[in-house]
Amino acid sequence: MFHGDIKKLAKQNKNFRKVIYTGKHSQIVVMSLLPNEDIGMETHSDVDQILIFVAGSGEAIVAGKSWKLKQGDVVFVPAGTEHDFKNIGSDDLKLYTIYSPPEHPDGTIHKTKEQAMKEKD
Repeated sequence: MFHGDIKKLAKQNKNFRKVIYTGKHSQIVVMSLLPNEDIGMETHSDVDQILIFVAGSGEAIVAGKSWKLKQGDVVFVPAGTEHDFKNIGSDDLKLYTIYSPPEHPDGTIHKTKEQAMKEKD
């Protein structure tokens, strides 16, 4: 079980990716993107992803469409949909995301995007 202030955890997070809690059917992860950093174009074939943006400004690219993001925005990415999210602001872009089913091993912490990419290979 998890209980906490997820917005506060997301805003305080300095890691590219940090798994907060993993359940049987879903997972909560906080992320922080540096200015001009992106998640990287990806597709999760069997995982739905919900992203909630809590600080900063960004750009969503989902299924070939793009739009700007701000604090309070939510994006639902259905399984099988190509997507990327970019920080287009001068401050870190802070968010939390819910994967269903879980996407990352429980306890995963990627301090940087480079570390996340190395572990993905």
